[in-house]
Amino acid sequence: MLRRPTGAPEPAEATEPSDELREPLQEPDEPSKPGEASKPANPPEPPEHRGVLSFLRELPVLILLAIALAILLKTFVVQAFYIPSGSMEPALEPGDRVLVNKAFYEPSRFDIIVFADPKDGTSSDRGVVDGFLHWLSEGIGFARPEHEDFIKRVIGLPGEEVEIRRHIVYVDGRELREPYLTQEARASMTDFGPVRVPDGALFMMGDNRGNSNDSRAGLGFVPVDKVIGRAFVLIWPPSRAGWVH
Repeated sequence: MLRRPTGAPEPAEATEPSDELREPLQEPDEPSKPGEASKPANPPEPPEHRGVLSFLRELPVLILLAIALAILLKTFVVQAFYIPSGSMEPALEPGDRVLVNKAFYEPSRFDIIVFADPKDGTSSDRGVVDGFLHWLSEGIGFARPEHEDFIKRVIGLPGEEVEIRRHIVYVDGRELREPYLTQEARASMTDFGPVRVPDGALFMMGDNRGNSNDSRAGLGFVPVDKVIGRAFVLIWPPSRAGWVH
C-alpha cells in the first residue's frame, strides 16, 4: 500500500477556463506584400477638388441672381446711357456714357435728365431672347437704345414762362444765369417766345444751343411721365470720368 509522501502537495483539481479567457481565436491579418502600403477603401477627395465641384454646382444660381439684380437695378435704381450726339457739348460729348439715377427722382431746374421721345409710339419686333439680351446690354451702356432717348437740361418747370431775348434766357421775366454755356452757344440763341410751360411738362434745352433739337423746335414740351432719370456721373471715357453738372 502506497502512502503519500509527507508534505506532498494536494493534486491540483482540473478547472474550466473563465469566460474572460474564452475569446474566439482571430485569424491572423494577411501580411502585406513587401513595399506595399495599406490603402483605405475610399480615399477622400482633395479639398481643391471639392471646392471646384461645389462652385460649379452653385454657378447657375449665382448667374440667375446676378441677372435678377441687374434687372432690379436697371428698372428701379440706376441705368447707363450712351450719348449719341453733340447737343450737350461741352458737358457731354458723343460717345460718352453716363449713369442715370431713376430712384425717387423729381425734376429740378438745371438738372441734366434723360427722357423718352414724347412722340415715339413704335414698338419693337425683336424676339424674346434677342430683346432681353439687347435690353441688358443697353442697360449697362454697351448698346444704343432701341427707341431714341434724349438728354437735355431742365430750363422751365410746369407753369413757368420761358423767353429768349438778345441771346439771354428769361424765366418768369428774370434772367437765367447759365455759366455752363460757351460764348458760341450763347451767341447762337435767337429770340424765342414767350411760352407758358403746361402743367405736368418741362421745357428742355441742350447746352449746345446752336445744335440741339429741344423744346424750342420739334421736340416741344416734355411730359414729366416721360422722364427716365437724372444723369449724375460720367463713367466713360475714363479720362473724362466725373460728376455731371
